[in-house]
Amino acid sequence: MTTAEKPGPGLRARLVEVGVDLVTREGAQALTLREIARRAGVSHGAPRRYFPTHLELLSAIARRGFDTLGERAREALAPGDGPADPREQVAALGRVYLEFALGNRGMYELMFRHDLLVSGHLGLRDTSLPLFGLLVDLVGRARPDADARAVAGALWANLHGVAQLWCWGSLQLATGSEDYTPLLHTVLNAHLGPGAAR
Repeated sequence: MTTAEKPGPGLRARLVEVGVDLVTREGAQALTLREIARRAGVSHGAPRRYFPTHLELLSAIARRGFDTLGERAREALAPGDGPADPREQVAALGRVYLEFALGNRGMYELMFRHDLLVSGHLGLRDTSLPLFGLLVDLVGRARPDADARAVAGALWANLHGVAQLWCWGSLQLATGSEDYTPLLHTVLNAHLGPGAAR
């Protein structure tokens, strides 16, 4: 064991930081244990001291993405800075979601990988569920007549689809536009009814 590989909180954090940098620069497919270890300057077996499985390391990296997305959502809705109207708040949250997805494609792909979500390592109760709860609350205030959880779920699925298809280039081709803003307005109108925030 080299000095750099001695167990301690520093190495665990470094492995996650290297993973975040790698997924940002090269995408989720680049996140192998061997490559993360190499870039961290440790043996390929060193990550297993902190992350017994590859999924656990990937989940720790994906958590950083959820933390960043949550922080951006809170900033967009901060009292005094963000919009006060629930419809405007849903619109702000939708913009944050799409901007994050399109600006952090590798991380976004990693965050919603099925194997991470079902493995339990990602801790959905601590990552995506609080964001979804915020959306449910806002939808409930904007649409008190509706089942807020169902509407929020459909809205989230719609935004997720827009983000994924935009990342693939499909929607630009289909709509003939390089601006996703009209799609966001259409999604909001579809789920919140006429007059959704623009």
